[in-house]
Amino acid sequence: MAVRFAQRMNEMKASEIREILKLTQRPEVISFAGGLPAPETFPTEELAAVTARVLAESGAHALQYSTTEGYPPLRRWIAAHMNATLGTATAADDILITSGSQQGLDLTGKVLLDDGDVVLCESPTYLGAINALRAYRPRFVEVPTDDDGMIPGELDAILDHEPRAKVIYVIPDFQNPTGRTWSLARRHALIETARRRQVPVVEDCPYAEVRFEGVSLPAIKSLDEDGLVVFLGTFSKIFCPGMRIGWVAAARPLLEKYVLAKQGADLQTATLAQMQVARYLQDYDLAANIERARALYGARRATMIRALEREMPDGVRFTRPAGGLFLWVELPESVDARELLLACIERNVAFVPGGPFFPNRGHENTMRLNFSSMPPARIEEGVRRLGAVLREFLGRAEHGSPRRCSAAVAG
Repeated sequence: MAVRFAQRMNEMKASEIREILKLTQRPEVISFAGGLPAPETFPTEELAAVTARVLAESGAHALQYSTTEGYPPLRRWIAAHMNATLGTATAADDILITSGSQQGLDLTGKVLLDDGDVVLCESPTYLGAINALRAYRPRFVEVPTDDDGMIPGELDAILDHEPRAKVIYVIPDFQNPTGRTWSLARRHALIETARRRQVPVVEDCPYAEVRFEGVSLPAIKSLDEDGLVVFLGTFSKIFCPGMRIGWVAAARPLLEKYVLAKQGADLQTATLAQMQVARYLQDYDLAANIERARALYGARRATMIRALEREMPDGVRFTRPAGGLFLWVELPESVDARELLLACIERNVAFVPGGPFFPNRGHENTMRLNFSSMPPARIEEGVRRLGAVLREFLGRAEHGSPRRCSAAVAG
């Protein structure tokens, strides 16, 4: 083909998670790969009733174009909910409805990044953010990160030598992929650094309400007095991911730029979907639905941790998240998780190798496990199979036997 593509296409690769999911669609595969909420938490009957009401009472409005900023009752609900649950001081006019929070990431690239600008991120970080922002051809710099979040001294040292730093991207609550949560002290330190350096912070917050234990911490957005934090929220983990309703909350000068970028992308998020969600929030109890999801996911997390404690060989470490959908596994350095995945798929169990979550690669002896979408019996059996394959790998390495040639799992 003689078509000359834009140079940015050289930076865009197929999502490794999406490609892996194609390998796991067979019903016999026990998949810990996707970040999928449990479908039994979806309020299908209530949404059927809500849809009928919306179309009967406001059908012409629901099926018509609407404003880019979004459906006003939904924006008002989101602002009030953020203020009540996350400690922010957000107004409805600070909210832009997006097609999932993934669109918020893409808009961030359009609004803030030029070729060669620097994105500072946790190490590791969300693969979807890497893919969304990479299209705008930045350079990613990974900030050393421990169980409490970015290490403040390391962030400052990097900023001393990165004059083109344009964005600090973080997931402070039950991070994807590790499940870790930032301490309150680290949140304050980040805000102080952003204020002193005048570098915007993008706070990606899909999991904060999916907490199983412990005390909720204030959003980084709630600590911001300078309008430097862009907050990305979504209904995907607390309601229905297929609705694709997310939002950006930001100070007006920033939000106006996001609105302009969205107008060029899709004009607006689907009116009907926004009105369906808003009517559900009016007529039903979202908090009760979230509580059911918390109980379900908390039990599945506990099952996975017990299974890992029982089945994993010596030298394997993993996180024990207090919420969210994922935990993170560090394997012995001799194990390449991509090779391990290929062997596991032959045993009908799957996960996501950890290397792609590091924008500058490396760390191939890591993997992410999702515990939300499989029932307990399948979790136990899947971890048993995973442990058996891993022990075989370690046994071959110990005896010097050659392993299979590493194959590309995804694009």
